[in-house]
Amino acid sequence: MVEFGAKLKKLRTEEGMTQQQLGELLGVSKSVVSYYEVNERVPSPDTLVKISRVFHVSTDYLLSLENGHTVNIDGLDAHDEEIVRRLVSTMRRLEEEYKKEKDAEG
Repeated sequence: MVEFGAKLKKLRTEEGMTQQQLGELLGVSKSVVSYYEVNERVPSPDTLVKISRVFHVSTDYLLSLENGHTVNIDGLDAHDEEIVRRLVSTMRRLEEEYKKEKDAEG
């Protein structure tokens, strides 16, 4: 969790959010958010989930277990969810093809 504090601060500032505002969303004080950002405290599992939902990132990303954001598909019907999944799958495939082409070019 060495990078957690830096990631939290970056996400918060990118959203233009103060420590006070984030604390209110998480149900903690401004000083607790500050402690998280300087790695003096570690959030509880429940708070970690709240943070991931506020910033639309996975808990794995916050814990440096993966490197990506999530997409909130709440409210979509099954058909629209399937469209989003197919779009993501297609984009990943195209990205892989692009990388292979670049590698082949040298």
